[in-house]
Amino acid sequence: MTLPSVSPTLNAMEIARLIPHHGDMCLLAAVQYYDAQTIRCVAVSHRSATNPLRENGVLHAVCGVEYAAQAMAVHGALLAGQSDKPPRGGRLAGVRSVDMHVNCLDDIACDLTIHAHYAMGDDNTMVYEFSVDALERNLLKGKATVVLMPASHNETTI
Repeated sequence: MTLPSVSPTLNAMEIARLIPHHGDMCLLAAVQYYDAQTIRCVAVSHRSATNPLRENGVLHAVCGVEYAAQAMAVHGALLAGQSDKPPRGGRLAGVRSVDMHVNCLDDIACDLTIHAHYAMGDDNTMVYEFSVDALERNLLKGKATVVLMPASHNETTI
């Protein structure tokens, strides 16, 4: 499989076509870059009063894991589009080594940058390292394991 070293930017509408998250639950605004190992996305939805992950008006930092999971799902869908195999959905099976450097995300004034890096995997699992940043400041980082669904499933959920 040959991927471009720099891909065209995808907007929120294009992202929504790749993952099962729709409406306000599609948290990512754009894909800035991806290759076979890495994806970098941008989000602005953390500032939205209608963000469905808010609890009593607050978007807790742990919700950054969902931002990263959506970046992983987009990455998987983009890679599947570059191969002759049908896309396989996935489920977030676990997160570990999560370091949060803030309590909440809703008070971050600038856009979020979400990085996900494919660290390892096999035919049924993928492990990503991820981070959510605001400018040069790391807000949270960690590792996530995704279990891929059997090829007969049509979903692309991570």
